[in-house]
Amino acid sequence: MRTDASTKIGSGHVMRCLTIAKNLQKHDVKVTFWMEQLAGNLIDYVLEEGFEVIGKVRKADLFVIDHYKIGKQWEKELRNYTNKIAVIDDLANRSHDCDLILDQNVIPNYSTRYNDLIPAHCIQLLGTKYLIMRDEFIEARMHLRQCNNKVNRLLIFMGGTDPTNETMKILKALSYFSDSFGHIDVVVGNGNVSKEEIKQICLKQGYSYHCQINYMAQLMQRADFSIGAGGSTTWERCYVGLPSSSTIVAENQSITTQYAAELGAVVNLGWHENVTTQTYVDLLLRLENNEIDLNQLSRVGLNLTENTSPNPWINEIMELLT
Repeated sequence: MRTDASTKIGSGHVMRCLTIAKNLQKHDVKVTFWMEQLAGNLIDYVLEEGFEVIGKVRKADLFVIDHYKIGKQWEKELRNYTNKIAVIDDLANRSHDCDLILDQNVIPNYSTRYNDLIPAHCIQLLGTKYLIMRDEFIEARMHLRQCNNKVNRLLIFMGGTDPTNETMKILKALSYFSDSFGHIDVVVGNGNVSKEEIKQICLKQGYSYHCQINYMAQLMQRADFSIGAGGSTTWERCYVGLPSSSTIVAENQSITTQYAAELGAVVNLGWHENVTTQTYVDLLLRLENNEIDLNQLSRVGLNLTENTSPNPWINEIMELLT
């Protein structure tokens, strides 16, 4: 698995690679992570999850690459070390030399946008049918609870690193609402540089603080609404029927978030530079006054992420190893 995490690029690449790695383990595949020592890396977390981490290339039967800075030229050079290459992408902004490409996102032209970027033989696994879902989310979807149209429990998670400091904006907005929401869960990753300040605010205000957790699906199950970032967690929220808002905190989230909002699966708050504390105050007011149809958001999200079998991509990846 060739991937990285940092305070700048976030933790999403590593987290979805861990999901793939654990599914491969179930099929008796030995998985090693190749990661760089960047500020805010998740190397220790990957080690704690039971995987070896190396810092340079090593021969393997298959390379799975999840990295925006890697494209065709680097992949061609990698052919000296492997027979098969799988790429996880969601940008479609560069050519690849790979045998399989997986993009779990839905945008207007999602089914054709890689046609001119990959070899003719490359297998394309595109759209929400191929969502990369951890076991906890698959279990949670099997035990959905009735969606309330009133928010008694609020979940806040702005990504593992939250580089634009959205969590602090939201906490400031919440200071204007004393008793409107019964329970508030605030989740951060180890890479969040403001995590200690956030923790202290949560302790003072009586919010539940969670750092680098492995029970996100359970929190989503209990919540009535989530204030979140765009990206892969948008699909996780949809997958368990959790109504939510998305703030676009990175360029790669823009098209997907806008399209998900057009479909009615999420409330799009827009680009982070234009999202202020007042934006979150306005959102919270709408929630307090029941002005957002939470049931509709939940239904659309569930329908959009419907598939007959969870994580069908594992069979296609295993085929590359035969």
